[in-house]
Order: sequence, then C-alpha cells, then structure tokens
Amino acid sequence: MGLLNFFKKIEPDKKKRPFLHTLFDGFFTIAYSPNSVTSNGVHVRDGMDLKRTMIHVVLAMQLCYLFGTYNVGHQHFLALGEYPGFLEGFHLKLVHGLIKLLPIFIVANVVGLAIEFYFAYKKGHGIEEGFLVSGALIPLIMPPDIPMWILALSVIFAVVIGKEAFGGTGMNIWNVALLSRVFVFFAYPTTIAGDEVWVSGFEKISAGNNPEYGWAHGLFNKLFEWADLASFNSASAIVDGFTGATPLALASKGGWGAVTDVYTTAQMWWGAIPGSIGETSKPLIIIGALILLATGIASWRIMLSMLLGAITMAWLLNAWGATPFMEVPWQYQFYMGSFFFAMAFMATDPVTASSTNTGKWIYGFLIGFIGMIVRVINPAYPEGWMLAILFLNTFAPLIDHYVIESNMKKRLQNA
Repeated sequence: MGLLNFFKKIEPDKKKRPFLHTLFDGFFTIAYSPNSVTSNGVHVRDGMDLKRTMIHVVLAMQLCYLFGTYNVGHQHFLALGEYPGFLEGFHLKLVHGLIKLLPIFIVANVVGLAIEFYFAYKKGHGIEEGFLVSGALIPLIMPPDIPMWILALSVIFAVVIGKEAFGGTGMNIWNVALLSRVFVFFAYPTTIAGDEVWVSGFEKISAGNNPEYGWAHGLFNKLFEWADLASFNSASAIVDGFTGATPLALASKGGWGAVTDVYTTAQMWWGAIPGSIGETSKPLIIIGALILLATGIASWRIMLSMLLGAITMAWLLNAWGATPFMEVPWQYQFYMGSFFFAMAFMATDPVTASSTNTGKWIYGFLIGFIGMIVRVINPAYPEGWMLAILFLNTFAPLIDHYVIESNMKKRLQNA
C-alpha cells in the first residue's frame, strides 16, 4: 500500500498537465491491476485488463527472442567459418546477436510508443495498450541488419496509417506489425529480400569480405580480453562456398534437393538457419502457440484451419508438379519459412481476425490456402503469409457479415 500511496501522491493533474498525466496513467496501469471486478450475477468475474492480455502474448514470444538473438550471432560466425558447433563461441554469438537486436527493439518501441503517447494526449484519454504486442512482434519479423531509419519509417507508417487513422487500438483492420513489414517490403525491398540480408555484420555476403564490427564490439572485446576469452576479429573473412540464402530461396530455384544440399532437416526444424530474427525455431514457436491457447488468448480454430488450408494447397501443388518448388513434399513446406510464426502470432490477432466461430474456420483456412499459393507460385516472393494475412484481414468483416446473415436466416426459418 505504501508504494500505491506514493504513486497517488505524484499523480499529475489531468487538466493542468494532460500530457504528463497520460504518461503517468500508462506506467501506473502497467504496474497495477484493475481494482474492480464483477461481483454479482452471471457475468464473468475477471479483473484482467487489456494490458495484461497483451503482456501474455509478449511473454509467449520470449523463447523466440532468446533463440533469435543467439541465432543472429550463430549465422554471422558460420559465414566466417568459425565456431561451427551451435554452442561453440557462445559468448561471441550471444553478444553479436544482442548488438544487432537491441537497437531494433529500442527504435521500434520508442517510435511506436511515442506516437501512441501523442495520440492519447491529443484525445485526452489513457494510453492504449495495442502497441505492447506490435512493439514486440516487429523486431522478430525484421532482418538483423535493417537500417534504423527505415525501421522508424515503417513503424510510423504502420501506427499512424494502419491504426490511429482508424481510431486507435481495437479499430485497426490490418495487423500493425505486418503493416510495418509490408512497408519495408514494398518501399525498400533490397533491405528485406534476397540472400544478402539474413546474415548480419557484412557489407556484402561474398567470399573474402571482412566483418564490420562497431564500437560496441570493441567495448566487449576489452571485456573478453580481460577475461581471457576469444574476441571479435575484424581480420576474419567469409569462407568460400558460404551462402546466406534461406531454405525457401533455395527451394524456389531448385526444389527440395537444392535445400538439402545446404541444410539438414534438423537445422531447419530447430532453427539454425538464416531468416527473420524470430521465425526460424519451429519448436519454440509452437511452445508460444500452446501458451496462447492455454491462456485462451488465441483461437485454436484459426490455427488449425490455417494448417489445414496450407496442407490442402501443398497437396494440390504436389499433384500438379509443374516446377521443382511445387514438388517439395507437402510436410517439408513447414520446415521452411515462417508458417508457424504467422499462425501463432499474426493470424490470431483478435482485432483483425474474424470474430465468429464459423468465420474463424473460413478465415484461417483461406490464409493457409492462399499463403501457400503465393509462396510457391509467385516467382518474386517465395513466402506468402504476410500478404495472405493482410488480404484476409481486409475480408474478415465480410466473412463475419455473411456468417451472421446465414445464422439469422436459419433461426428465422426455425422460428
């Protein structure tokens, strides 16, 4: 109670200092849960507010953050031909990953929250909670070397155009994190597509190129030398034969054989491959998905129907077999790319997904079905979940409309 009383004493006046009060309210409601619950009747007795719902989603992503950070460093040293074992050079890989990830996380959240704070102040209400999840998702779906100014522009676009223009949290029709990524994809495609962007710390991925280490690496080098540990070596160079290509890029050009010439199925499943920071480790993403299902935050109908839609389309493409990519065995499509991450954390967004139970089945199935078409048939973009989810975000209200209309007709007939 002492701390609560202290917070109450320092609370700024809402009329005299509206901006400071908005900031205070945002931090106060993160620290304390609501002090009222439904106390009688048949209503749900629950004091959990939107911030705590969002925090559960953020917590479900933490394994992806831990693995993704380390894998950024692992891919960097594989390019140099150093510490090929996954746990070899542990301190160097972890530190390099942190040096790459922390600026992305800070920029995404500072820019996004600054916009949220400003709009909350202008509207005269408390800070909205939606960016807690978007701010955690955006770093996980970006390449590790994305320029910070491009990242900042993408966040501004996503929050202002994709969210605040529609009225703020709960009003947006598209997933905010995916809007940030799609902005980069269409405005600055060379920073988020191709074989050059998924391995960090190099100007160009070609044999003989030296790594680009900055002041942060130098600072840690002093610590490592003091502790008699291996340090970052700017004289190292990319080894002959290394490719920064993802399994999807290889499959789109040469089919499953081209993929297995470079990566094992175990590497792809566990995630020791190039890719967006948080998308590579399938088991850890599935654990996050199970957490969301256990807490009742995500819809199992959307997840299951999306899986069924993707399997159905993969079977049809296998039967067609017009290109090497179409001939990839359907089950191995799930070893590549970001299907599980999109299924767990993107398609299940409760604001932009269908709300009716029947609508969720249709919505999820079409994402899986269309996403697999875009992945395999579109020659310019060997992945499809971002575009498929945004496309179905657009049609989610229409799907719910016809589901409700159908239910009303059935009930009228029964009446």
